[in-house]
Amino acid sequence: MYVNRLAGFMVADSFVYSFVSSPDLSVLVLLCVLLLTALRQVGSLRLQIWQVMTLGAISVLLLGEISPQEALRAINIDVLLFLFGAFCVGEALNRSGYLAWIGGRIVSRAKNTDQLVLLVIFSTGLLSAVLMNDTLAIMGTPLVLRFSRKYGVSPKLMLFALAFGITTGSVMSPIGNPQNLLIAIDGNLDSPFVVFLSSLAVPTMINLVLVYAVLKLFFSSEFGKPALIHTDELISDPELAEISKKALFLLLALITCKILLVEFLPAWDFSLSWIALFSASPILLSKRRTEVVKNIDWATLVFFVSMFVLMESVWISGTCQELLHRMSPQLGSVPTILALSIGLSQLISNVPFVALYLPAMGSGVSQGQLMALAAGSTIAGNLLILGAASNVIILQNAEKEGETFSFMEFAKIGLLISFLNAIIYFIFL
Repeated sequence: MYVNRLAGFMVADSFVYSFVSSPDLSVLVLLCVLLLTALRQVGSLRLQIWQVMTLGAISVLLLGEISPQEALRAINIDVLLFLFGAFCVGEALNRSGYLAWIGGRIVSRAKNTDQLVLLVIFSTGLLSAVLMNDTLAIMGTPLVLRFSRKYGVSPKLMLFALAFGITTGSVMSPIGNPQNLLIAIDGNLDSPFVVFLSSLAVPTMINLVLVYAVLKLFFSSEFGKPALIHTDELISDPELAEISKKALFLLLALITCKILLVEFLPAWDFSLSWIALFSASPILLSKRRTEVVKNIDWATLVFFVSMFVLMESVWISGTCQELLHRMSPQLGSVPTILALSIGLSQLISNVPFVALYLPAMGSGVSQGQLMALAAGSTIAGNLLILGAASNVIILQNAEKEGETFSFMEFAKIGLLISFLNAIIYFIFL
């Protein structure tokens, strides 16, 4: 434990020294974005999270911290296509009522709020290991808000159960999130699913229980309510529901193919964006495409474009690279991997962080070190809203339905969950 604390102090001290000795405008803009995300209000002006991130991206462009050409190259088209396709499938499922029908079947056995929250955490957590956390964020947000209204449960409790559940659950699979896939491929793991499950399944299940315990601590008044009254969910639009079923079947089939390819034929693997686009093809080729595409979450797509530009600007500044260079003798220890993963993923996002950290660890990286990197870079999303793309998707979709949660509300709960998560993974790794 002393070594763990010492590593954490060294990380903090190195970053503070690096930033104070050579302050960088890109990092300053990012810190302002974090501050504005926390406040979300300037005078009487109420800002949405995508507007804050867009202001940050425009600022680094105007300040010359990143050129227009570099900004264009920074935009990850694969991610945008994946989100577009997944948004189309999610919107069709929700609009048709088929998603509510599926969700109703899942929670119909819940007798009280305790069981409802446990079902949301574990079902979305386990599914995120297969369907990827961003997909579950897109589909799960309207569903949990429907549960909130139907059963009279706090919408914030439902949204947090979804957010922390899918982030934590995605740790134990090489396709649970993009950074795990990067680790599975660039880490040269022979059997990635076997390695991830054998190393991370047990601590992840413990951490899902801890998510439930922490939420019960913060939302104690929501638990112990009278028994839930279940009613059958009706499909409101049978025509669109039939199209949605085909899209959902395609999604599950393509993800199954990807799992098999990652495990047995990695050379034949295909991009996640293709999964989402092919899954959305029944919707995009139908006569209902206009109403679906018009109502998807375009604001979140703008957020991601802006985030790519701002994070690339921070990357170009070299601040994080300099910190890793100073920390190079300790980069292989599990406490340092966990501390840096959680901390720096808030600044440059977890996927760029993993891309930077993997080569910095050098050759001869052990399986335990790779699993620590996967765990730390993923549970970073439990600390702050901007720590995971899925958090932003949940928040944006919730605000479309008139619900929200603040930066500090998330951070207050997320700080405790992240701390407990890190301890559990440290013990097991």
